[in-house]
Amino acid sequence: MDLQLSVRAGRGCTVLEVRGELDMATSPQLREGLQRLVDAGNRRVLVDLAGVGFMDSSALGALVVTFKALRDVGGRLCLAAAQPAVRSVLTVTSVDQAIDVYDSVLAAEADMRPTDTSGS
Repeated sequence: MDLQLSVRAGRGCTVLEVRGELDMATSPQLREGLQRLVDAGNRRVLVDLAGVGFMDSSALGALVVTFKALRDVGGRLCLAAAQPAVRSVLTVTSVDQAIDVYDSVLAAEADMRPTDTSGS
């Protein structure tokens, strides 16, 4: 199955919707898609994993590299809507201890909104 990436504006962040399997063959696409977002100046990136049924270590690497790149520039990466098999990989590898993982895109978007507005 081919990997499909689509970008949309979220509430307070940029959402990267991922569809397909994330493995050695498709992880370079994920890494490039994430890098394009960082290079374009996006600092709050949410990866919607609802359409991902499988993820291997190469995809984890792409996510961790992007997490570090965004953290280094004061940004944030988070993941949402991971299916049970993918959530298990995130948990077993402890990636979910570094990168915030949310049950739904709506919950992630609510937490990604900037909180540094004056007067609140």
